[in-house]
Amino acid sequence: MKRCIAAMILCLTVGAAQAQQATSANSGLLRVLDKVTGAVTDLRLGAGETGAFGLLKITLNDCRYPSSNPSGDAYARLTVVYRDLVDPVFRGWLIASAPALNAIDHPRYDVWVLRCNNV
Repeated sequence: MKRCIAAMILCLTVGAAQAQQATSANSGLLRVLDKVTGAVTDLRLGAGETGAFGLLKITLNDCRYPSSNPSGDAYARLTVVYRDLVDPVFRGWLIASAPALNAIDHPRYDVWVLRCNNV
């Protein structure tokens, strides 16, 4: 029984280590929605670059994808500032396949990551 549990723990540990291998991309593609006007814009940002949409300033700090699957799920670390406020309205990771998991909670804008690029 102890061997079985140890084997299961080893398999889970190895699987988790493989799942965490990611590659940082040079740029990422974000989609921004203005809920008031209905305008949707795709915003391509390089790593470390800041772009603007409406009253938002969005900085792409990092964009990663699974090393074994470049067209796989994208993970982007963003900083989003509204109207030059000191504190960002969002700072964290967004996941392309689960945009609601760590959504930007803003009454007017939605931002989500589409994919990472090495261009």
